[in-house]
Amino acid sequence: MTLTTKPDTTGRLTIGPYVLPNQVMLAPMAGVTDRPFRQLCRRLGAGWVVGEMVTADPSLWHTRKSQLRMDHCGEPDPRVVQIAGGDANMLAQAARLNAELGAQVIDINMGCPAKKVCNKAAGSALMRDEALVAEILDAVVAAVDIPVTLKIRTGWCAESNNALRIARLAESAGIQSLAIHGRHRQQRYTGQAEYDTIAEIKSRLSIPVIANGDITSPEKAAEVLAYTGADAVMVGRGAQGNPWIFQQISHYLEHGKRIALPTLIERHRVLGEHILALHEFYGSTMGVRIARKHVGWYLGDDHRFTQLQQRVLKQQFNALALPELQFDWINDVMAPDAPARLLAKGSYAA
Repeated sequence: MTLTTKPDTTGRLTIGPYVLPNQVMLAPMAGVTDRPFRQLCRRLGAGWVVGEMVTADPSLWHTRKSQLRMDHCGEPDPRVVQIAGGDANMLAQAARLNAELGAQVIDINMGCPAKKVCNKAAGSALMRDEALVAEILDAVVAAVDIPVTLKIRTGWCAESNNALRIARLAESAGIQSLAIHGRHRQQRYTGQAEYDTIAEIKSRLSIPVIANGDITSPEKAAEVLAYTGADAVMVGRGAQGNPWIFQQISHYLEHGKRIALPTLIERHRVLGEHILALHEFYGSTMGVRIARKHVGWYLGDDHRFTQLQQRVLKQQFNALALPELQFDWINDVMAPDAPARLLAKGSYAA
């Protein structure tokens, strides 16, 4: 089913029936954009969030990892589920099943550069086979009556920049929006993102185009939007350890100046609530492990500490094996002068 996507009467971007409150999106990142992180980023200003990549093979959905990735309980609309695979019929079936489970938007992954994904002819590897891309897009769009979006890279390598051809296939198939990471697959996440390809695609398409890649500051977001003419920016690694980036970008785009940085008390509160949510979502054992990478990112974005200090503090935190010890560390290291201490049960004590 083909839906119509166009700005609403106020000029805000819409994707299917959903009106975005701003021009800043959270990119899907495997192992990062789980439900606790999505909810946090949305609360801090992300206008659109996409869940972690889910395999299109339903026979693998019984695993704990897949079950957690498909958990959108309590999330506000729209619930965007990203699927990945290399078989058109399987992707169409996955889209239908996810829609039945409550997905409100299906996003197709053709941008992941990971070897284990590309080796299965999925993710960005699909961009090498434009006939298969067309088959997949047509099959998935026809399979569901909810919006279908697409995320791609500029191509497989520097010599095969075919993003524009893929974009035209997407528009023809009824894809509702297109997110483009300004790197080809062989770059993975190295080097610098380029935006010429995104600008060219935006100038030739009528569907919304979202610019992704190296969006790490409000100023960079504004520059990329101005240069490409894109309808929105999508933030990935720039949000790791800095979920405030969404409200920072949104405020800058609206007012032309930066919003005040979060206070140490605010950083302490958000970090504590994030770690608590991870413990509750994954359980204490997995939650403790997963909290380590997030705290490492928060430390990396905390300019009070030198790189050497950050490395030592990460080692300290990674050695902690209990939720209570993690919260004690957060209280003592991240905000020792805070008027209240966050407890592992989610409350504050004076």
